Amino acid sequence: MTDIDTIRLNFSPESLMLLNAILAIVMFSIALDLKPSDFKALMRTPKALLTGMVSQFLVLPAMTFAMLLVTNPQPSIALGLILVASCPGGNISNFITHRAGGNTALSVSMTGIATVAAIVMTPFNIAFWGNLYEPTRAILRQTTLDPVSIAITVFFMLILPLALGILTNVRRPEFAARIRKTMQRISMAIFVGFIVVALAANWGFLQSLAVTVAGLVVLHNALALSSGYLSATAMKLSPYDRRAITIETGIQNSGLGLVLIFAFFGGLGGMAVAAALWGIWHAISGLVLATLWSRREAQR
Repeated sequence: MTDIDTIRLNFSPESLMLLNAILAIVMFSIALDLKPSDFKALMRTPKALLTGMVSQFLVLPAMTFAMLLVTNPQPSIALGLILVASCPGGNISNFITHRAGGNTALSVSMTGIATVAAIVMTPFNIAFWGNLYEPTRAILRQTTLDPVSIAITVFFMLILPLALGILTNVRRPEFAARIRKTMQRISMAIFVGFIVVALAANWGFLQSLAVTVAGLVVLHNALALSSGYLSATAMKLSPYDRRAITIETGIQNSGLGLVLIFAFFGGLGGMAVAAALWGIWHAISGLVLATLWSRREAQR
């Protein structure tokens, strides 16, 4: 484990751009199901949305910090987990919520608002919790996050495809209905294909680190899903909303996390391994959870 920070995973700038493009396609395919009226109802009853934001940006980072105090991993791995917990919900959370029979409009609203908020909240949470956890403090002293770069990435990965998908559904509803299922199937197939290729390209590294880093990632992801579920349950939200908040909190934008790690932390091995494993595992755990939940319709 002492050499983990010398590791450089097979995630080239080109592969990261491809990941962003794939996530944008997924976002567009989900947005084809949405209309502006879906979001107006959420604005009239903002309880679920506010609960999701608290779960995303307050509960999850705090629970991550508590987990690190107990497990005490290598500093770069710890900072990688803090960074992932500081990112907004991932684009695939919308797809997984849709598959799980949860409130997709709530999920997309959470992703959109959290992504915009991430321009401030992601650097803040990384700095706050990273400095609060003494082992990661030295790494942060050498780093400066650029909110403008985060905003540009967020715009092309999420906001633009979301707007285009909704606009297509509003202006060309027949066309949207015709391509909706095909786009969703294609986007899912492409995403699964990317996971398979990423696994194959990094299999040697992942095998050698599975016992330590993968175990922490699985534990952290379970904690994230539990944070969302318990937050929604504590606020007495419906199962329909609870599914969305659980998945939105448990499916982090690890693609954005990897971009930040390579852009601002020089692809530091421990951070990159943690974020890369998160990107693979949260898709698996989310799809399994969605499959289980899809067998029973959620009460609204």
